[in-house]
Amino acid sequence: MQHINMSVIGAGLMGVGIAVHFARHGHPIWLYDTDEARIVEAKVVASTILDELIATELFSPNDKQQVIQRLYGTTRLKDIASSSLVIEAIPERLELKHALYAQLEQYISADAIIASNTSGLLPDDLAADLNHPERLLIAHFWNPPHFIPLVEIVPSSVTKPEYLSALQQLLVAMQLEAVVLERAAPGFVGNRLQFALLREALHIVHSGIASVETVDRVMRASLGRRYAMVGPLEAADMTGLTTVLDICRHLLPELASGNEMMSLVNEKIQSGHTGLRSGQGFYRWDEPRKNDIQKRREHQLRFGLTP
Repeated sequence: MQHINMSVIGAGLMGVGIAVHFARHGHPIWLYDTDEARIVEAKVVASTILDELIATELFSPNDKQQVIQRLYGTTRLKDIASSSLVIEAIPERLELKHALYAQLEQYISADAIIASNTSGLLPDDLAADLNHPERLLIAHFWNPPHFIPLVEIVPSSVTKPEYLSALQQLLVAMQLEAVVLERAAPGFVGNRLQFALLREALHIVHSGIASVETVDRVMRASLGRRYAMVGPLEAADMTGLTTVLDICRHLLPELASGNEMMSLVNEKIQSGHTGLRSGQGFYRWDEPRKNDIQKRREHQLRFGLTP
C-alpha cells in the first residue's frame, strides 16, 4: 500500500473539494467515508470540479486523469493511519466528531494534526476528549474550496504553535489564502463579517429602504468589487480615518443592532420557502437563475480569483 501522509475524512462536496485541491498541487491523499456510495461517487464529483476549472482555462485537461489518480478512497479508518495531517469534514454535530476522534486516535501517531473544517464549533469543545488535544486545530475552508481561496486556521487554547505554522505554510504553497487567528471566537472572522452584513441587508429590506433585488445589486456592483481588491480596514485607510470617524458618528446609531429583521427569514421558512433547495427563498430558483449564477461564477474564475 502506498504511503500517504494526508487524508480527508468525509466525502461530501466539501471533503472532495478539499481533496481535489491537494491533489491538484501534487499531493496524493486519502478520502475516507463510512458510506461506500460516497467513496464510489467521489471521483465523479472530482471530475466535475476539474471540468469547471478546465472550462475557465485555469486547469489543463491533460492533467485531469493524473489528479484524479492521486485520490485514494477508503471506508477503513486504519488505511489513513500513516497520515500526519487529517482534515475532518463530517457533519456539524459535536458528538459525531468526538466519536470519530476517539476512533482516529487509535490509529494515527501522537503528533499527527487533526484539522477540523467546522464553520461553527469551537476548537476547545472539539478537543475536549482527545488524548492529545494539542494536535487539534480548525482549518475552515470556504465553499467551494476550488473557488474561494480562504482558509481560517483557528487554534484551541492548547494547540501547539508549530502545528499552526506548518499547516499555514503547506496551504500557502498550494495558493490558498491561509490565515491564522490569534484566538477562537464564534463565527471566526469570515462568518462574523458575513452575518453582520446579512443582518444589515435584512434590516434595509425589513425597514422598507430598498427591495431584496436592489440590496443584492448594490452589493455586487460596489462592495463586492471593492472587497475583492481591498479589505474593509484598507478601505478605511484609503478613505481617511478622520472621514471614517465622522461618518461613523452619525451612521452607526442607525445600523441594525437587534434581531427583528429575522422575521423576514422566519416568514419564508414558515411558507416552506427555505432557499435554493426548495426552489424558492427570497428569489425563485428556476433554471434561468441557476444558469445566471453559474455564468457569474465562471466569469469570476476566469477573470477574477485564481485558486
